[in-house]
Amino acid sequence: MYFRQAALLLALGGALARALGADASAPSDYVLRSYDLIKVVVFQETDLEREVRLSPDATVTLPLIQTVDLKGKTVREAQDIIRNRYDRDFLVNPQVNITVLEYAKESVNVLGAVNLPGAVIIPPDQQLKLLDAIAHAGGFSRLADRKHIKLSRTSADGKTATFIINADNIIQSTSDDPGPLQKADVVYVPERLL
Repeated sequence: MYFRQAALLLALGGALARALGADASAPSDYVLRSYDLIKVVVFQETDLEREVRLSPDATVTLPLIQTVDLKGKTVREAQDIIRNRYDRDFLVNPQVNITVLEYAKESVNVLGAVNLPGAVIIPPDQQLKLLDAIAHAGGFSRLADRKHIKLSRTSADGKTATFIINADNIIQSTSDDPGPLQKADVVYVPERLL
């Protein structure tokens, strides 16, 4: 008897996940960002299903519950917030699933003595390191000064800090990597003086 009940619960759980459009590869610990496109599905409430893009302040507007602030929230936390909002006034024990359909594009600029200067997209599910960004920009040109790379970063208060980085030391592991690049960082590779 117990095994039949357990099998039935597993089957129902799988059916529920398929009905909600759950994607096993979707990271529930991904932190939502402004301009992400998400799909919100409430089980057996097709009129509440929506594809919405997060606003610049990371909010979404959904039927019945209106504006929901998702700034700094993971997919799992966002599901809980929306579930609680529907549960509070409108539905009994709603099952909410959020799928990220399109990640917001964040980039850094890699300029100077690289083969393909320009914007490099930061992958949404991983960090982008300095040497990786340069590799995405086509690598160093033959005249690149790899010992004096400038990394400029603007803080939230509008102040810009510039760091000089020796890529050869990073490659040889004799110095610390500056860590992951951040949105709107500017990497400038100067040319060597001949």
